[in-house]
Amino acid sequence: MSEHVVVIGAVALGPKAACRFKRLRQDAKVTLIDRDDIFSYGGCGIPYFISGDVSEATALRTTAFHMVRDEPFFRDIKGVDVLSSTEATKIDREKKQVHVTNLKTGDKSVLDYDKLVIGTGATPRKLSLPGEDLENVYYVGNMHDAEKIKQGITEGKYGKAVVVGAGFIGLEMAEAFADMWGIETTVVEIFDQILPRMVSPVLAKMGQNHMQEQGVKFKLGQTVTRIEGDGKVERVVTPGGTIDADIVIISAGVIPNDKLAKDCGLDCGERGGILVDETMRTSDPEIFSGGDCVVIENAVDGSPFYLPMGSMANRQGRIIGGNLAGRSETFPPAAGSFVVKLFEKSMAGTGMSLGGAKQAGFDAVSVILIMADRAHFYPEKDMMTLEMIVDKPTRRVLGLQGYASSGDAMVGRINAVAGMMKFKPTIEDVSNLEVAYSPPFASAMDVINSIANMADDALAGMNHGHGPDVFAELWADRECGDYCFLDVREKADAEPFLAKYPEHWHNIPQGEIPARFEELPKDKKLVLVCNTGGRSYEAQIMLDGLGFKHVLNTQGGMATIKAYGVDI
Repeated sequence: MSEHVVVIGAVALGPKAACRFKRLRQDAKVTLIDRDDIFSYGGCGIPYFISGDVSEATALRTTAFHMVRDEPFFRDIKGVDVLSSTEATKIDREKKQVHVTNLKTGDKSVLDYDKLVIGTGATPRKLSLPGEDLENVYYVGNMHDAEKIKQGITEGKYGKAVVVGAGFIGLEMAEAFADMWGIETTVVEIFDQILPRMVSPVLAKMGQNHMQEQGVKFKLGQTVTRIEGDGKVERVVTPGGTIDADIVIISAGVIPNDKLAKDCGLDCGERGGILVDETMRTSDPEIFSGGDCVVIENAVDGSPFYLPMGSMANRQGRIIGGNLAGRSETFPPAAGSFVVKLFEKSMAGTGMSLGGAKQAGFDAVSVILIMADRAHFYPEKDMMTLEMIVDKPTRRVLGLQGYASSGDAMVGRINAVAGMMKFKPTIEDVSNLEVAYSPPFASAMDVINSIANMADDALAGMNHGHGPDVFAELWADRECGDYCFLDVREKADAEPFLAKYPEHWHNIPQGEIPARFEELPKDKKLVLVCNTGGRSYEAQIMLDGLGFKHVLNTQGGMATIKAYGVDI
């Protein structure tokens, strides 16, 4: 009798594992179960379907060859049987059986398995708010929600939207409402920044400012206490006031669907999620699991890592499919690489942010660099802001995050470092990272090399300074008389600030410092500024050599000061 593999869950991981195994074992029988009647779709594309960038819902279910991934497709093209609208209710490990219920008819049955795959995914986190069950309150947890939201938009039902949560999906949904449809959109976030834990407050503020320029409003550091309306949502209440709303999207993270695994005695994490080894096996060697319902290993510190991402699920599904067929393939620890589009800009990263690294126990520091994404003399270029996090004692690169235009340039740099993270790269590894060079694509000393060099200089004590957040604090305290703000650009660039702030803003071009340094006070802290931080760093080195004891370089210069939103 041929081997029977049963796969529970048919969104991302399940179909990939089932089809990979079937390609390797044509003689085997594969049954794919999903409780929904819409399955095998790109869930990460839902915000782009709602925005209109993806015009049809079926596009998220089609292959690159425009075939819809439905029951006939899996049966005829992949040789996989699909039981849709069917819920797995129990796993009997001793008898190697899965109990299922047909959700349309109520019929119950039992499936025997030789090997089992659990790809049950995750469920949107509910906040248990009063009014959460009102009409037009959504979690965007499946295609049904997506289609209802899109229908309401196209029918003109929504003029004002509130998004609860400023993570990936929340920000993508905010853009979808505001950009294509012109819906007045407010994002409410319990933390005091967007993308909490993912990026530093500096990069977060830059991204927030850009979204605000596009019309999105933010209520940070606030919680939603209740949702009000007569049958359907009309307003959202926070401690800071009431926000009118025709639609509410709750995007407060997800919870792994691990109940089936727990009920049958499989090992799960303390905070939820099925525990798997590097082969994606659970504590039962005949049962595999992956995707949004599992916990894997963090590549930076080896800690348990919950990383619900479609890209992760697909790669894990291939590993599982191979191992079901008798191979010995392994899935490496993950660094948590991400990218999110924010109108014309994007935010991306890999590894830990500075806050995350410190929380994990590292003696970490970060440096911020803004630089052109290709040769400075090439006519078409964009500025890219990168922040690198390093461990001082070991010089390990713990993370890299960036903010730039929504093109591919920054993502390419992030991806290059992401591929290194499992090898625990050092500053030197990134400083000497080989990149493909041509002026239309990169600089001879590329931005990714340059930020590593900057980190090297910072650890050596050569580049001592701060980002735009500290500059903002110093500038706000300028009346105390402890600081001298020195603009080291040419006089024409500094002139508007000299005229506006004659008592606080000073100008000596970097090249004139050796001849004019005696004009500078030695009893004050010198806060250096240029366009992007390069000349101010050179000026800082000069002034250090001339005996000045308190010289601070503003990393990223006026470019980051402006992006951060400092009012000067």
